[in-house]
Amino acid sequence: MSRLSLNFQSGFESPILIDFKGSRCYELFVLLTIHGVRESMMKDSTATRRPTVAEVDLRALSFNYRQIQKRISKRAKILAVVKANAYGHGAVPISLELEKLGVEYLGVAISEEGVELRKGGVKTPILILGGLYGNEIDQVFRYRLTPVVFQKDSFHLLIEEAERRREKVKIHFKVDTGMGRLGIPTNLWPSFLKEIRQSPRVEIEGILSHFAMTDEGGTTYTQHQWNEFQKAIAIAREFGISFKYLHMASSAPLATFPFYSGDLVRPGIMLYGSYPSPMYQNFIQLRPIMTLKTRIHFLKSVPPGTKISYGGTFLTKRESLIATLPIGYADGYNRLLSNQGEVLVRGVRAPVVGRVCMDFVMVDVTHIPKVTTGDEVVLIGRQGRERISVEEVAEKIGSISYEVFCSIGERVPRLYKE
Repeated sequence: MSRLSLNFQSGFESPILIDFKGSRCYELFVLLTIHGVRESMMKDSTATRRPTVAEVDLRALSFNYRQIQKRISKRAKILAVVKANAYGHGAVPISLELEKLGVEYLGVAISEEGVELRKGGVKTPILILGGLYGNEIDQVFRYRLTPVVFQKDSFHLLIEEAERRREKVKIHFKVDTGMGRLGIPTNLWPSFLKEIRQSPRVEIEGILSHFAMTDEGGTTYTQHQWNEFQKAIAIAREFGISFKYLHMASSAPLATFPFYSGDLVRPGIMLYGSYPSPMYQNFIQLRPIMTLKTRIHFLKSVPPGTKISYGGTFLTKRESLIATLPIGYADGYNRLLSNQGEVLVRGVRAPVVGRVCMDFVMVDVTHIPKVTTGDEVVLIGRQGRERISVEEVAEKIGSISYEVFCSIGERVPRLYKE
C-alpha cells in the first residue's frame, strides 16, 4: 500500500492521499503501518518534513476523463497513458483512480512501469507502448502485460514462451505510417505478415500507429497517415488477421480529429489538464490537476546593491525583502527559471531572483504586504485569483508541459485530493 487518506493540519486542503513510494517519506509510512498509528503520527510529522509538495486533484482528473469521453465516438474506448510516472503525477494512484472511472486500458513505455502498476494493485490491461527489449518476456507472462510488437524476433520469442508455458498472451502490432520512430514501415508490412509464424497461443489483439504532426497543424500529413493506416489494416485482414482494437489517436488528434478515434484512443497530457499546444484550448475544456507548492523557509531584509545567489546575477536596486523557498532544480524546478520565473505568494506574483539552486529558490516579496515565514507559495497552479500554468513555465524555459511535469522529482511527495 502506498497511499493514505488522511486529515491533518498541514495548511493544505484535506482530505488528501499521500503517495510515499519513491519519496523520502516512505520509511515513515512503513513505521506508521507497523505501529498502527498512521493518522496520529502523520499529524506530528508535518512539522518535521519539508513543505514542498505536488498536490494532485483526482476530481479534476475525473473531469478531464469525462471530457475526453464526450469528445470521442461512442464505440471508442480509452487507453490512458500513464508512462513516466503518469507524467510525473504518480503512476499507481492515478491508474487506480482511472480504473475506478472505467478505463479500458493503460499505456506504459517500458515493462518495468507495467510491473510497478501490477504490484500496486492495478488490474486493468496494460499495453507496453515502447515494445520489448528481449529480456522482459518473463515479465509479460508473470504480470499479464500486453506488449507492442514491431520486430519478428520479439514476436517469435513470445510464441515460443507462450507454447512452452502453455499460456496465452496478447500483443498489438505497430505500423509506422509516418512518425519515423517505432513500427513496421508500411512498405514492409505485407512481407512482415507473410513471414511471421502465427500461433493460437498469441492473440493479435490490436494494430496501432502514431500521428506525427497533429500538434503543429499538419492536417494534410495527418490525413496521409490515417490513409496509410487504413491500407495497413486492409492488408492485415487479407492475411486473415482479426483484431479487437485499432488505435492511432493520442491527445492532440482526439481533440481536433475525433473521427480518427478508431476503437481505442490514447490520451496522455490532456488527462492531466494540459494541452498538447495552445491551439487546442478552444476544442476541449480541461482542468489542471497538479499544484506545485511550498512554503517560505526564510525571510531576510537586504539593502540596495545586495547580490543574490550563485554568481551574483541579481543585484537589488532598493531595500528588499527576499524569501528563500525550499525547492530547487533537484526537485525539477528548472535552472532556466533563474531571474525569469515567478511564483504566487498571498495571491500576488513574486519574481524569482538570482540563480535557481539545487535545493533553494529566492524570490523578491518586497511588494507583498504582511509576508511571513511559513506562507504558502505556489509555483505551478492557482492561488486566489492568480494562476501560473505549467504552459507558462514551459514557455519560459523553451520546453513543453510534458517535460515540466516529468521533471518533478521523487523527493517531492505527491498529495492526492479526493
